[in-house]
Amino acid sequence: MDAVEVGGLRIAFRREGAGEPLLLLHGGASDGREWGLQFARLAEAYDVVAWDAPGCGGSEDPPEGFRLPDFADSAAGLVRTLGLVRPHVLGLSFGAGLAIELARRHPLLPRTLLLASAYAGWAGSLPPGEVAARLAGALALADRPPAEWSREWVSGLFAGPPPPGLRDEVMRITLDARGAGLRTMARAFAEADLRDALPGIAVPTLLLHGELDERSPLAVAHELHASIPGSTLVVMSGVGHQCNLEAPDRFTDEVL
Repeated sequence: MDAVEVGGLRIAFRREGAGEPLLLLHGGASDGREWGLQFARLAEAYDVVAWDAPGCGGSEDPPEGFRLPDFADSAAGLVRTLGLVRPHVLGLSFGAGLAIELARRHPLLPRTLLLASAYAGWAGSLPPGEVAARLAGALALADRPPAEWSREWVSGLFAGPPPPGLRDEVMRITLDARGAGLRTMARAFAEADLRDALPGIAVPTLLLHGELDERSPLAVAHELHASIPGSTLVVMSGVGHQCNLEAPDRFTDEVL
């Protein structure tokens, strides 16, 4: 794990491989370790950088008022600092929304977008009552130790009971979640409505979505697909929100 300073914040990342750059953006209550089942294969073909978002993993907590545009500017700053030239950008869940915001604020940065289990922000993809409930729930979790809620959180990411080894690995990541990161990401995503950015996406875009995703229902993927010009939608049968871990080989095949 390495780190650089971006916009006054320490940003941690893991980097391996050679070739065209590929930036990996993880979801909420997580960090760059989320890509553990993809990293080695992707690094055989690409110069892969998996960041820890501000407030997550080895990165510094963001200041009060940090929102999705600030996350996008931090990601763009990391790209510039590391000298990555037009990276492919792969994001999952929160990370997919962040990738859309990155493309809006820095349209010349991404070479392609790969959006897994995506939303156009919570405000852009969910009814207002659901957004309010999710925000309240996330803020409540942020005030409790992860040991009290990590098992229930992890169980909601999969279509069925994950193998014990996989469940334990995801829980190890979730147990390191910090309240500051959870609060900031939840508020940022609850406020984010990215629908107006979708028609302007001008790079090849792949949507990867689990058929049984309960966090971001399949209807959300179809709305994104209809709004992003020329996008490709791949529905992964039998898997839920954490499709990169529940079907890692197929997921990686689709990305490659």
